[in-house]
Amino acid sequence: MELSTQLPAVLRQVLLPIVADATGAPGTLRDKGERLARAEGFTATERDELEKYFAEHRAKFDLLDPAAPFGQVAGLRTAKDETKGSAALVATAASGNNVPLFASRTDADPLDLTPAQAAHWLVHTHCWDTAAIKTGMVGDPQVKAGKTTGNPTGPLGQLGVIIPTGRTLYETLMLNLPLTPPGTLGVPQWTRAPHGAGWQARAAEGLLDLWTWQARRIRLIPHEDRDGQLRVARVVIGAGDRLTPTPETEPHTTWTFTAPKKSPSGRPERRPRRHAQGKAAWRGLDALLAPARQDTDGVFETSILLDQVSALREAGQLPADYPLQVETFGLVYGTQSSVIEDVIHDAIPLPLLALQQDSEAHELLLDVAEQAERLATAVNNLSADLRRAAGADPIPWDKGQRPGQLLLHTLDPPVRRLLAGVRDTGTDEDILHRGRLAWEQTAARHAWDAATALLLSAPADTFGGRTIDQPGKTGKTLTFTLGTAGANFRRQINQILPRHADAVRTAAEAHDKPATTINTLPGADLEH
Repeated sequence: MELSTQLPAVLRQVLLPIVADATGAPGTLRDKGERLARAEGFTATERDELEKYFAEHRAKFDLLDPAAPFGQVAGLRTAKDETKGSAALVATAASGNNVPLFASRTDADPLDLTPAQAAHWLVHTHCWDTAAIKTGMVGDPQVKAGKTTGNPTGPLGQLGVIIPTGRTLYETLMLNLPLTPPGTLGVPQWTRAPHGAGWQARAAEGLLDLWTWQARRIRLIPHEDRDGQLRVARVVIGAGDRLTPTPETEPHTTWTFTAPKKSPSGRPERRPRRHAQGKAAWRGLDALLAPARQDTDGVFETSILLDQVSALREAGQLPADYPLQVETFGLVYGTQSSVIEDVIHDAIPLPLLALQQDSEAHELLLDVAEQAERLATAVNNLSADLRRAAGADPIPWDKGQRPGQLLLHTLDPPVRRLLAGVRDTGTDEDILHRGRLAWEQTAARHAWDAATALLLSAPADTFGGRTIDQPGKTGKTLTFTLGTAGANFRRQINQILPRHADAVRTAAEAHDKPATTINTLPGADLEH
């Protein structure tokens, strides 16, 4: 894959629909568990079904067929027969207003794509294309002044995409096939009547329609290079079908749940949850581990697929130490979603036991994610107190880089090692307790390292400090000094990491020293 976001595009537009349409999607939890348990992968019967499917639909997957090219509209053209460079398909290439930072080529440079590359970027465009105005196509009755307006991004661009992965491609396919009642799968785009230039706003008609959604009308224009090899350097791209709304059966996202009492309509509302730019996947564990069906006080919902993985574990059809990985994908759009600013991709090990709400692992991982965020806030508070003591204003939350962000970056490797360790531990609560203490010790060490750097770099006049008026409280003042800033930070650390604080006090008593002189303890940690 040339770009990480091609993986969910190929998975949804090609691999999953073929497997589901040829062999059927699991109808029951037991069926899904039995499929996942097969060490040999597809059964002989399923392989026969796939071979028959490929033979029957082979022509439908011809990328350059003149009558019915895969994922395209034959003969698609503009009123002036204009075409665009193939860079219009490539999210990382300069094209029009979409100019990536430090791009090594310009829109005027030709970009020859091999058929394989063109196929990858074709399905990527259906899933992730930018929004805004598209050139009008001949035969589209909704064209106005040669343009179509109000185009949304591709369907995946509106989600925080989550893909559970297993040890093999077969396991990954099975993990991503949700339970689907018979007769509700629908049909993929290649078994429907060929599209014309016209488009419509509509709801998805089943899972296969959703996965193979044709969000754009596209035509690839092939040519032969000097060596006689087929290449694609020019394309035609117009408006396509608009998905309204994202169906609640969408399996590859978590959800934000609005309780009835807070919803404008007075009814429960669910909307796809987007990934935050620059935020590691483990920092979103509250959504990944939220139970699937929330009550009126609920906030997040996990994805359908992770909910079913949890059910498989509870039914004993997946072992507690199954090496599940969760990959997250997203694009960050700018200027009314007309350009791509950043790509989001992360992968974390996810312990199956953590998906069970009443488990020790579930509580541990949520606590770790919360503690990391609170430690970052504590470091930011220390920085703010020291700046006030020096007569300066704190760093604004939306400007510059605050030291808490650097701490979160430092804590990232220990958190990932903890996730992998919890996944491999199984149900041994004693090991989990030791792991929790090791995490708090490691986190405290990194937090104190960040604090020490701030304290050592503080100017000399912070010793005397500053006294300022309390906002909104006439006659009330606050004094900020180096000493009070450090004491406040130590108090916050002890509140955030109580097990570490208890261990420090115990060690201090054993050595007959003040607890404030011992910040970390020797022993197990998450550094290696």
